[in-house]
Amino acid sequence: MTGADALLLALGAVAVGAGALVVTTRHLVRAGLYLVVCLGALAGVYLVLAAELVAWVQVLIYVGAVVVLLLFAVMLTRAPIGASDDLDRPGWPAALIGGGVGLGLAALLVDAYRWTRVDLPAPGTAERLGEQVFRTWVLPFEVLSVLLLSALVGAVVLSRPDIGRRPADPTGRGPARADNQGPGAAGGRP
Repeated sequence: MTGADALLLALGAVAVGAGALVVTTRHLVRAGLYLVVCLGALAGVYLVLAAELVAWVQVLIYVGAVVVLLLFAVMLTRAPIGASDDLDRPGWPAALIGGGVGLGLAALLVDAYRWTRVDLPAPGTAERLGEQVFRTWVLPFEVLSVLLLSALVGAVVLSRPDIGRRPADPTGRGPARADNQGPGAAGGRP
């Protein structure tokens, strides 16, 4: 076992451990911070595999942008930050579904490759990667950014009951009119 292998194993253990903490913690902000550790360890795996560009994209986009977006969304929506009784549900259905999905994916992987050797393509360069991203995959990236933005706006609108609500009528006779032409308003009908 070489030093690179040991480093890959250590970073993989950190990533898996932090990923397990993301889904098991009851504190939402701590889950976001564990996600930072998990994604940072994955960037370290990319560095050990000599994929520096992918590692820095991982740090900039996922650690720098997605986790910050997640934490800002939590803060903007006034979601409970600490432990919540609403999240205290039985864990056996999630463990059953997660285990079933994991076994299904493992069976699919074994069936697809049947323990054969796969010839690797030529190593990629930053130029080839940039060509693929900015020519072939530019539309999916833009659609994904619009989807993330609409999800954030939707979360803010759903969590704020005061957005879109009409102000109450101070007289108590019904909903207030937006044009201030109700009974007794200056210039209104009697």
